[in-house]
Amino acid sequence: MKTNSLDFDAQALREKILDLAMRGKLVPQDPNDEPASVLLEKIKAEKEQLIKEKKIKKTKPLAPITDDEKPFNIPDSWEWVRLGDVISTINGDRGKNYPGKKYWQTSGVPFLNAACLTSNKYIDETKFNYISKDRYNLLKSGFVKKDDILYCIRGSLGKIGLVNISIGAIASSLIILRKVNEEINVNFLYYVLDSSINAIFIKEHKNGSAQPNIPGKDLMTMVMPWPPLEEQSRIAAKIAQLFALLRKIESSTQQYAKLQTLMKSKVLDLAMRGKLVKQDPNDEPASVLLKKIEAEKEQLTKEKKIKKSKPLPPITDKEKPFEIPDSWEWVRLGDIVSSVTKGTTPKGGKKAYVSKGINYYRAENVAISGLGKQNLNHITSDIHNGPLKRSILKENDILITIAGTLGRVTYVKKEDLPGNTNQAVSISRPINSNEINEKFLVYILASSIQRVVKNNKTTSIPNLTLQQIAETIFPFPPLSEQNRIVSKIVRLFTLLKK
Repeated sequence: MKTNSLDFDAQALREKILDLAMRGKLVPQDPNDEPASVLLEKIKAEKEQLIKEKKIKKTKPLAPITDDEKPFNIPDSWEWVRLGDVISTINGDRGKNYPGKKYWQTSGVPFLNAACLTSNKYIDETKFNYISKDRYNLLKSGFVKKDDILYCIRGSLGKIGLVNISIGAIASSLIILRKVNEEINVNFLYYVLDSSINAIFIKEHKNGSAQPNIPGKDLMTMVMPWPPLEEQSRIAAKIAQLFALLRKIESSTQQYAKLQTLMKSKVLDLAMRGKLVKQDPNDEPASVLLKKIEAEKEQLTKEKKIKKSKPLPPITDKEKPFEIPDSWEWVRLGDIVSSVTKGTTPKGGKKAYVSKGINYYRAENVAISGLGKQNLNHITSDIHNGPLKRSILKENDILITIAGTLGRVTYVKKEDLPGNTNQAVSISRPINSNEINEKFLVYILASSIQRVVKNNKTTSIPNLTLQQIAETIFPFPPLSEQNRIVSKIVRLFTLLKK
């Protein structure tokens, strides 16, 4: 866990806690505990009695556990067992009275399937299906009891859930694991099945590919460590305590992340309104800066270095969402860039990707913090300089996502090149990077574009047009103030991470 933030890997910590528990290293052993060997004899005797009374079915003897099957050392008072040594199993009714979907109701007797099994230990009542009492009474097996453990043997292999209801039936994809007497702590058994013991078993024993499955008889061969009953209780209680603490930390982390997002949004809002840093009367007004950019654009057009673009509509007072300082101006993105285009997709799609080559950025790589390299694709130089020539990226290009998750903004740095991008990303190329701070553009557009997204009238697949991007308005301060604003934002965002 990092000490300067709330970032941590909760799942890795859970797995470590369970691993320590399975090895007998989570709580101390008590020499006064009755050894697990004596406990297992009691369970065996109880099981034989239940078979004699025909309360459970007799099963084939399980093979002795070999040393090769024991993955680690355990305390002397513990024993290695097979799952079938300590529980009995019950299958759902797969006969003619099986209650398929046509028999499900909004209320009645719970009919449980894999969807009811979550990571929250107990079965999830919000995911219950229901059948009538009459339909329930037609079933021959698969009736649950409180403290049963449900185990998914088909589809979502290995999902488990502890039963906390007194009546219900199971789907054919589940199997009931039921303790044979009170010499078993079901909470401890649940945590065993929640650990890597179960994950490794599934990896080694699953059958099929379309819908993986594990036969119930194979499940009974799972090898697991078995401590004295008193220690089972201590381990289960300690795990529950630690997991509860982790949930509190996760909740705090999520709340902190929401607060960070809210505060960043507030910082950007203040920046857009000219309230984040003080104005300097000695700054060259933005109006002068915009005239320089306009003259530069006209010269580049005259020299045929860029194409002449259609004039953009004047900005009306109705379009201006708030007041800005006198030295600032409202502008459209298209007024300060030479072009607004979008990326292209190579012929053959994914088949054109190579393991090494030119960086090929997609919408998921675009973030305000920069172009992400995770899940980054690559294309060959021939494709980059050939069919995708028109979407070759240059340093300081502004990228905005126009399909999928709309309105994410970033700019291209030197280390991102050579690079190209796909059709879900628009490319806006500033006229003169000496007159514009690209970081400022990214920060200011991150908020401005969201107004466009909010007012977007598309109804089918969400998207933004290049015309919408070009016509996006935002407040534009003097260059010196742009630089001061960026410096302030960077400092505040850095503080928010700590």
